[in-house]
Amino acid sequence: MNKLETANSYIEKNKVPKEQRPDFHVTAPVGWINDPNGFSEYRNQYHLFYQHHPYSDAWGPMHWGHCTSGDFIKWETLPDALAPDESYDENGCFSGSALETDEEHALVYTGVTEREENGKKCSYQNQCLAFGDGKTYRKFAGNPVIDGNQLPEGFSREDFRDPKIWFDNGSYFLVAGNRKSDGLGQVVLFRSTDLKDWQYVTVLAENDGTYGTMWECPDFFELGNQHVLIVSPQDMRAVENKFYNGNHALYFLGQFNKTSCQFDYNEGVMLDYGPDYYAPQTLLTNDGRRILIAWMQSWDINIKPAEQRWNGMMTIPRELSLVDGHLYQQPVRELENHRVNPVIYKNAEISGEVSLPGIKGRVLDLSAEVLSGDFEKLTIHIAHNAEYTSCFTYNQEEQSIEFNRTYSGMRRDVISQRKMKLDNPESTLKLRLILDKYSAELFVNDGYQVFSATFYTPLEADEIVFRCDGKANLNIEKYDIQV
Repeated sequence: MNKLETANSYIEKNKVPKEQRPDFHVTAPVGWINDPNGFSEYRNQYHLFYQHHPYSDAWGPMHWGHCTSGDFIKWETLPDALAPDESYDENGCFSGSALETDEEHALVYTGVTEREENGKKCSYQNQCLAFGDGKTYRKFAGNPVIDGNQLPEGFSREDFRDPKIWFDNGSYFLVAGNRKSDGLGQVVLFRSTDLKDWQYVTVLAENDGTYGTMWECPDFFELGNQHVLIVSPQDMRAVENKFYNGNHALYFLGQFNKTSCQFDYNEGVMLDYGPDYYAPQTLLTNDGRRILIAWMQSWDINIKPAEQRWNGMMTIPRELSLVDGHLYQQPVRELENHRVNPVIYKNAEISGEVSLPGIKGRVLDLSAEVLSGDFEKLTIHIAHNAEYTSCFTYNQEEQSIEFNRTYSGMRRDVISQRKMKLDNPESTLKLRLILDKYSAELFVNDGYQVFSATFYTPLEADEIVFRCDGKANLNIEKYDIQV
């Protein structure tokens, strides 16, 4: 068997039962995953690929895992699509993207090679192409289609990866992450008429040292009357109330001149304030929505139990909208089609510790609107019982929300607390919490800010408890999610 057949045979024999994994968040059937890849619509199906190392729960030679969905919620796992089996990608099929052409589904990815030169190990990253029918894929015989030698002098050949592709006005365009001679990141732009012959155009955006070092996983798209550039910087330093994670995800808003290919952009803004978020990628649906998905983990945080044979998951796909110069994120509307067993409380008074009948579970959609109250702190405990808990705490005086998973069952000394300042305090605070067994995604004030985190608390801890040091009045809606 070749490497791809070997990988898929291994996966089939060793896959983890679905009931041991999240219900509606994408995971690999077995092994390690990171960045989402090839997020696209093809023949009226949504396709998501992902960086996959099937043979262990740690990062390794990268394959492309593959799954499809008709509604972004219920996913079907397909065989892996790519394996590192050619001279131009033998050290990994790194991240990339996909689009639908008139004939086939086109995948563009980074092929990695390493070799000894003058007694030193050198790594090279080039951009490669594959075509398929939505299930099986073949690599283009002329790979790589973009060689690092096409970059201007002084641009890194080792850090040149993660192509994002789109089609506009008769041409294909591609952005990729790259490193400048000073070691800082930049995003380079290429153009092609046929996907196979590419020309370097310009540096679309560059890091002046404010935003970490290398910029990975760029995405570039039009939304409303502006363009949005998303990057995932490495080695970020914390800045109070603005940036937290060392490996982060930012967006820049600006105006793009399609004639000169110049992008005039504003300062970077965090996409997600939680500890588990990286490498977001978007697609444009046939009905005109811009949908984003990301890896719900970080390179420096790994809290999964040692015995668990899958590692890593994706966020719920999120609809993006631009309102008054700010990027809003909301769970895809298709989630509402999977909501069952509604439990609704109007103007519920929370004082001390309160458990509300019908409000519990680990796979659910919970909304809480804080109408009024005389209190300093209001806390929502999730994945809770006498032994375990995780919680979100709203501090009314500070106008902040803090997450704490110290008692979630972690056995490693890693990030357990994270606080975010509310950027747009409203007269009423609206919280929407999406839980799926081992994760929590909090959407604040209709998605103005978002917070993603994981925990691996035993599933029998399924209580939800409200705690208030004064009195608060809340509207609460809870739905179970059934897929």
